Amino acid sequence: MQYKSYYVTTLLFFALSLMYGQSSVITGKVLDENQLPVLGASVSLKEISKGTMTDENGNFSLKGNFEGTYTLEISFVGFQTYSEKISIKSSRTEVKDVELKIGYDLEEVTISAKSKIQEIEALAYNVDVVDATKLHNTTLDVGHALDRVSGIRIRENGGVGSRMQLSMNGFRGNQVKVFIDGIPMENFGSSFQLNNLPINLAERVEVFKGVVPVSLGSDALGGAINIVTNTYDENYLDLSYSYGSFNTHRTNVNAVFVDKNDFTIQINAFQNFSDNNYKVTVDAADLKTGEYFRDQKLERFHDQYHNETFIGKFGWVKKSFADQLLFGVTLGQNYKEIQTGARLVAVYGARHTKGNIIMPSLRYVKKDLFTKGLDVKLSANYNLGKERVIDTLNRRYNWFGDFKEEDTPGGELSYTDLEFQNNNGIVVASADYKINEKHAISVSNSFNTFDRKQWNYLNDEAQVYDDPQKSQKNVLGLAYSYVGGDWNATGFLKNYNQLNKFEESYNPTGDYGDVAYRYQEDNFNDFGYGAAATYFFTENLQVKASYEKSFRLALPEEIYGDGGVLLLGNTDLKPETSNNFNVGAGYWFNLGSVKHLVNIDGTVFYRDSKDFIRPTLNNNQVYQVMDNLADATNLGVEAQVRYNYNNRLLVGANVTYQDLRNNTQFEDGQTIESIVYKDRIPNMPYLYGNGNISYNINNVLGKENVLSLDYNLTYVHAFYRYWPSLGGEGKFGIPEQISHDMNASLKVDKFQFTLECRNIFDQKMYDNFSLQKPGRSFTGKIRYVL
Repeated sequence: MQYKSYYVTTLLFFALSLMYGQSSVITGKVLDENQLPVLGASVSLKEISKGTMTDENGNFSLKGNFEGTYTLEISFVGFQTYSEKISIKSSRTEVKDVELKIGYDLEEVTISAKSKIQEIEALAYNVDVVDATKLHNTTLDVGHALDRVSGIRIRENGGVGSRMQLSMNGFRGNQVKVFIDGIPMENFGSSFQLNNLPINLAERVEVFKGVVPVSLGSDALGGAINIVTNTYDENYLDLSYSYGSFNTHRTNVNAVFVDKNDFTIQINAFQNFSDNNYKVTVDAADLKTGEYFRDQKLERFHDQYHNETFIGKFGWVKKSFADQLLFGVTLGQNYKEIQTGARLVAVYGARHTKGNIIMPSLRYVKKDLFTKGLDVKLSANYNLGKERVIDTLNRRYNWFGDFKEEDTPGGELSYTDLEFQNNNGIVVASADYKINEKHAISVSNSFNTFDRKQWNYLNDEAQVYDDPQKSQKNVLGLAYSYVGGDWNATGFLKNYNQLNKFEESYNPTGDYGDVAYRYQEDNFNDFGYGAAATYFFTENLQVKASYEKSFRLALPEEIYGDGGVLLLGNTDLKPETSNNFNVGAGYWFNLGSVKHLVNIDGTVFYRDSKDFIRPTLNNNQVYQVMDNLADATNLGVEAQVRYNYNNRLLVGANVTYQDLRNNTQFEDGQTIESIVYKDRIPNMPYLYGNGNISYNINNVLGKENVLSLDYNLTYVHAFYRYWPSLGGEGKFGIPEQISHDMNASLKVDKFQFTLECRNIFDQKMYDNFSLQKPGRSFTGKIRYVL
């Protein structure tokens, strides 16, 4: 109960802070002609070029030290620009509700009226942007929100807190890098996964496919996800709690306090808890008689998960010395019971892991440093957290929950009580210099360090060897960009460097069983490069093309393992490289009236990868091991269409097809062509898509109350679990999967009430190596925003 009291204390503290905080602020609300809130409208004071954007409720807030008469301008794509003279005489000025009128011609709308999301999507990169603010009323986490994006599949081992991998255009797992505000998440530990980050943490999520900009300084092979968190210039409070099937609880607190001197304190705290006791269809054996029972629908009995995370920052914003100078700390803990191995045939009843995160951080942002046009960013953190794997009961379980216990020491899989501290650190620095309106240069550098220390509590002698498991990685990038008229382009160069230090075993005499260890250093250094360009044939038709030769350096977890949870290490892993090509186009138009907006876009992509890193099963098919595949290619296409009627009815659909093939003709040391040459890469969906319909009903049970109804369809075509040429027709295939989700949300003043049902028809859903995911579930959520 300790962590619950911690959340209450945090809430009370910031509620008091909000009551007593004072600042000079202009507030208001922007609506359309149907009295629905307008999200992403641009709001500014013309005379001083100070501006902001409206939130999902149409509200805006401008904070600063100003007094007098100003011109308030509000604009948004598809609407006429609103202008009004306002007089500011007090510390708080409230503007009456602003109603935007439908514009006469989309061509009259200039780029200055675009939202931040539209500006990002207009870049030369193949990029999609998820507007997270529109999903804050849902029970989605960041991972499942991304699962609705074209070209992306989120793949989990089970329910809440389970190991998750993201697949994008044929690349998966660590081949696609994930960032939070431009900082790679790879050193955040097990407390941070996309499927346990609340969507309320984010303002938007940027999805870069194939080619990654230099500003995200890392070694992404085939794409990147950048989670941009909420930033506020005034006091803010957002509370939410949800409860659902399988005894699942989620809580989120987001609070910001800003005083009149622009000193700020920012808090985000969230918690996830679930028993994950959903039913799976498995084969089970009686431990006493040995009788075998096939296709039993049994409950997972050892899969509880919980994590608690606190992110605190303090510092200054909008000062002469810094736009942001924030000192922070992230604290967290997690506990995960392990129900099964890499396949359902292995079942456990006592194995578990736990971990924590203690991570101080620093963030500095300054525009126009020393000279106009020079913008710099610096971010750093160091994770002092620990992870522990515990398997100390010598038992054999079956899926009925029965077990046999031996008197001798042992474990269910391996007799283990291992704790390790990875000592992860990262420093990311970038500088952008705008030479003039058309030319700009950018430079960035990302440095990672890893030094694992581990303790085996079951074998004191094992500490004597203290095998080194160290890694250092540095990625340096330089880019030039040009913006002119109807087109813009960028070219870039990246340097990749990695140094790994470890000990490897060998046989010094050739005698059976003779083992010794020797120190080993592996150093890698190479260059990547690329370019991206876009051209607007008209204001409604955009074409994009991009290319990158990219590298992805193996993560320490892939080289040294995860401590015996599910992943074994492989010190022979080589960095993987890929030539990535993307060509796409987007077209948006109205159907007779600006109220009917249609957007169509599509992309053709090609990936030619060498030393492709992919997960395989070890000999007893209990652990996963990362291994190199010499040559793999992927040719695919993705397309999506979106329809918007008067910001009330939204309909969208997307589909992705990818032909990911093994292009390795001869295995190492072989002269006979591989039997799986030209096979599809196994355990990877190749045809999947989403469909979505949402409808807003205004003035439900009261003025300005809004009822939102949302339906989402997910489709995954059948695919092979193993190599098709080895598995036989259908024998080892994963069947076609269709899932239906529904969501209803009612906004009443500052409250939002949500009811959600996922997998309405209780279909069997599978991901990695046929691990079954939860069936039908219901969730309710309440949210309060001040």
